[in-house]
Amino acid sequence: MRHHGNDTHEATADVADRLGSDARVCEVGLRSFGSTRRASGLIACLRVHEDAGLVRDLLATAGEGRILVVDGGGTCRMALLGDRLARIGLSNGWAGIVIHGAVRDAELLAALPLAVLAIGTTPRRASLAGKGERDVVLAFGGIELRPGDRLWLDADGVVVSAA
Repeated sequence: MRHHGNDTHEATADVADRLGSDARVCEVGLRSFGSTRRASGLIACLRVHEDAGLVRDLLATAGEGRILVVDGGGTCRMALLGDRLARIGLSNGWAGIVIHGAVRDAELLAALPLAVLAIGTTPRRASLAGKGERDVVLAFGGIELRPGDRLWLDADGVVVSAA
């Protein structure tokens, strides 16, 4: 198992090799924004459209080392996460956040000890109306992501498998 520094999460390359055809590898290019570059955990899923209300609500619950995956449709028009919501998730024990969309406050996110991946950035904040779906099967990057699946992330990308 490859380790970097004090990080004990298995590298995605090793996971993909170990799981073989059972590894679901996300084909969307996601950039890292948090200071934690590697994480793994069970996933919680949200689907939203330019609305971060459910993101805020879920990050305010006990994360228990899980990874929040948010399908924002791949748009970078509105940010679904900024430093305030990331701090809420960090304080509630979330291990990471994967956004199929945009984040903002990139410089502040870079200082947080949280794994954050997203397509890109925008200074525009999404609404907080709370519209969207939780605990749903997501599909982006050529893979399905189901609530309770296990996800690994690092500089090479994202790998998912059934828990």
